[in-house]
Amino acid sequence: MTKLTVMKDFTLDKDANCLHVTEEMFQHFKDKGYIIVRSLLNKEEAEILKNTLENDDCFMAFRYSRDDGSGRKTKVVLWNAAGNDVTGVIARSEKVAGTMESLLDGEVYHYHSKIIMKDARTGGMHVWHQDYGYWYNNGCLFPDMGTVFIAADKAHKGNGCLKIIEGSHKMGRLAHEVIGEQNGICEERMSHILERNEIMQVELEPGDALFFHSNVIHKSDQNKSDDRRWALLCAYNRADNNPIRKHHHPQYSKLKKVPNAEIAKCKQKVIPEEKDFFHLSKDVSVKRLNANTQK
Repeated sequence: MTKLTVMKDFTLDKDANCLHVTEEMFQHFKDKGYIIVRSLLNKEEAEILKNTLENDDCFMAFRYSRDDGSGRKTKVVLWNAAGNDVTGVIARSEKVAGTMESLLDGEVYHYHSKIIMKDARTGGMHVWHQDYGYWYNNGCLFPDMGTVFIAADKAHKGNGCLKIIEGSHKMGRLAHEVIGEQNGICEERMSHILERNEIMQVELEPGDALFFHSNVIHKSDQNKSDDRRWALLCAYNRADNNPIRKHHHPQYSKLKKVPNAEIAKCKQKVIPEEKDFFHLSKDVSVKRLNANTQK
């Protein structure tokens, strides 16, 4: 039987609106595969993000969905270039990108960002998986990659908050298989993992963030509640891990980080040509995994 436990979290220097990665934080990320930062976006910034996601028509125009294997779907909008709108400034800010550089111990570039939309009573689940289970198929030789999950809405157990297996990044990359329209860790292996490891429920308030390693095993349940659960996810790759093949996400390019204060100042709307929005038909990693599964 799996156990649930409370996660350790950290906070910003609220007066300076900055985040300094301490040795304790770095070691926690190295040992456990994640850190949680409460109020990574302050109240003003979190409200700006929420309003942007709700009111910019571009995000709705480029959304797509994948079946979770039981008939429910979660909507996703994904783009490759950070851009200069609010989501791009957040992704390029020191307290987001700069923190990921400290945690991954090297220069990073923006690999892609996305919005995960789990709407009330309809949002589908994401099966147990590792992000590197996808990104390995893109030609990234090392798992020197990570994601920042920033809550736009309150995320709780009832509306399908993220679940992670603490320390699972130390298992290395695990074999994935096709589950519905998603890729997930094979059920037999996953059953043994769950017998021996604790599930962490990542409950977040708007503006809270989870920084996690690309080999951390994670999932989220269906949203059966009356509460919407939207989030912004920013993925990064280390500069010295430039993919060996061109694919549907970017090769290395220098990330132009910006001061945290630029988030609240940003007024630019989304420009589709600047963001390089993703189309599901271009997903190379899924095609390769499907081909390997059918062999």
